[in-house]
Amino acid sequence: MAGYLILLYVDEAAYATDAPDDLMAAHQKFQATHGEALRGGAQLAPSATATAVRGTGRTPDYAAGAEAEVTDGPYVETKEALGGYYLIDAPDLDAALAVARDVPAAFGGVEVRPLIPMP
Repeated sequence: MAGYLILLYVDEAAYATDAPDDLMAAHQKFQATHGEALRGGAQLAPSATATAVRGTGRTPDYAAGAEAEVTDGPYVETKEALGGYYLIDAPDLDAALAVARDVPAAFGGVEVRPLIPMP
């Protein structure tokens, strides 16, 4: 089995004003349907709560403690923000996409990314 991350993107303004009462129930149904593939997942706090940490490009290595810039807010400004994720196991990309098609994503869409195992 391979690991895949399903990233949920959402229009936060639309979600804040128009989220249906049954959206959580839709996610619970998704989780019940695909429980064997799910390895984790979470809803994220709004992007306004994000803090971005970026390398400055002034240090040649990636060692702990290397120079970094810390700023309030998300890394990029966009209409849709990362709103949550599901971590799944699937035998291949086609199976991962079949799971992703069932994710409730009324205010945006999802992106499926394969995981590269750490050595």
